[in-house]
Amino acid sequence: MADVSSLVSEGQNSHIVVCTHCESRVLSPQSATLLKKSYPLPMPTQPKNQLSTLTEDLSEWWVVDDMFTFDNIGFSHSVGSTKYLVCADCERGPVGWHDNNTRKSYVALTRVKHA
Repeated sequence: MADVSSLVSEGQNSHIVVCTHCESRVLSPQSATLLKKSYPLPMPTQPKNQLSTLTEDLSEWWVVDDMFTFDNIGFSHSVGSTKYLVCADCERGPVGWHDNNTRKSYVALTRVKHA
C-alpha cells in the first residue's frame, strides 16, 4: 500500500474497516493501531497439489489488542501459536492473523477495505 496517511488518525484507523468481498464490518473507527512489520500471510487461494503453503509478505497491519474489539471476524483453528482471521460472514481470507501468545490480532491493510 502506498500512502496510508488518509487511513490513520492519531496512530489508529480513522475509517470503518470492511471485508473486500461482502462489505461486512470488521472494525469500527479508532479501534486498531497501525503497525509496520513484515509478516508472511498465506495467500487467499492455493494451487492444487501444492506441497507448501504460498505466502505473501505484508508489512502494514491494524493491531487489535483484544479479540472482542472486532465487530465481525472469524478465527481458524490454531496452527502452532497462530490463528488466521477470516470474515465471519463470507468466511473469506485470511485477512490477518492472531498470536495466541500475546493475544493480539493483526489485520492486513491490503486484505480489507476502508469505508
